[in-house]
Amino acid sequence: MSGTTVIRLPGRPDPLAVRCPAWAASHPVPVSRRVYAAAHVAACPDGTIDWESTLGFREHLWAHGFAVAEAMDTAQRGMGLSWDQAKELIRESAARAGSWAGAGGAAVVAGGAVVAGGAGTDQLAAGGTYRLSEIVRAYAEQVDVVQSAGAQVILMASRALAASARSARDYLDVYGQLLREAGRPVILHWLGEAFDPVLRGYWGSTDFDAAADTVVELVRRAEGKVDGVKLSVLSAAREITLRQRLPPGVRLYTGDDFNYAELIKGGPDGHSDALLGAFAAITAPAAEALQALDAGDGARYDAVIGPTVPLSRAIFEAPTFNYKAGIAFLAWLNGLQPHFAMLDSFAARRPAGHLIRVFELAAAAGALLQPGLAVDRMERYLAEAGHR
Repeated sequence: MSGTTVIRLPGRPDPLAVRCPAWAASHPVPVSRRVYAAAHVAACPDGTIDWESTLGFREHLWAHGFAVAEAMDTAQRGMGLSWDQAKELIRESAARAGSWAGAGGAAVVAGGAVVAGGAGTDQLAAGGTYRLSEIVRAYAEQVDVVQSAGAQVILMASRALAASARSARDYLDVYGQLLREAGRPVILHWLGEAFDPVLRGYWGSTDFDAAADTVVELVRRAEGKVDGVKLSVLSAAREITLRQRLPPGVRLYTGDDFNYAELIKGGPDGHSDALLGAFAAITAPAAEALQALDAGDGARYDAVIGPTVPLSRAIFEAPTFNYKAGIAFLAWLNGLQPHFAMLDSFAARRPAGHLIRVFELAAAAGALLQPGLAVDRMERYLAEAGHR
């Protein structure tokens, strides 16, 4: 598809020209970086899961070379997606991955895992405190679901553990038991309080360096059971510090949706791999940039990935945990779901002014893949929001 479509946006004196980007329709799996995209959940207007759009979006990610991090916070885990729904989502996504690969899609993504699934403790009632043994059992139940589906395990940060732990040792004990029973190396998930304020002080301290001490000790004790650490604290300096402390062979998966471009590119001190919600919003340009990185073309990487950063920073601006609305909005604009609808009416969490800015930045980043459709849907949104 080619051509340019023009739209007038509120607050913008001149019309915005939305050009069709020249990205490839699909991309091979990157070889120089391991990359997971955390995917969202599409909903029907009645608030139920739109399964075909949700699973079709995963195919969109696989087609661009990304593995899928399933049932994570991007999928509204703990903010609209229950454990029972997450369980079904993990199983359905893993099954779709198998059929998609069998039909000619990439059989291997991210070192063998087309799908990695989040295992947490959210079957426990929110707001309570629990014995550590109860938390271990809840985690173990979810780990079994993920492993039984054939997916890699991501040990998600636990609100129940954050509320119940009294020291760093409690974290070491809980995670240590889980790692000993894991069937294959897992990804540890360190989610900062910007993404979930309930997790403040995770790993037993509000001081980053002290918390990092606990994580590094856990990884060293794990004897190869940790594939990597997914860090989402929105600080490039802290990420680099932790990355340099991890034992050889243990990856640092950036979850920094502000600074991912520089962290993935890296430098003399190494680079980060990635597990990002942002990839669900910038799939095609990010895949193009990663291919440039594989080819050793740093200038091309910078030119393609650079314009996506202002878009991602807008989507993830405070309150950061509302970022899922921007991802679903772009999926709708790109024709990847028929409605701008989310579980628990989450789409209403971002005001019209925010989404107008997301549209404008998405156009600049080449993240609007079908300009005519995107403009038609944006004009419909503006009319419904009272801007037409």
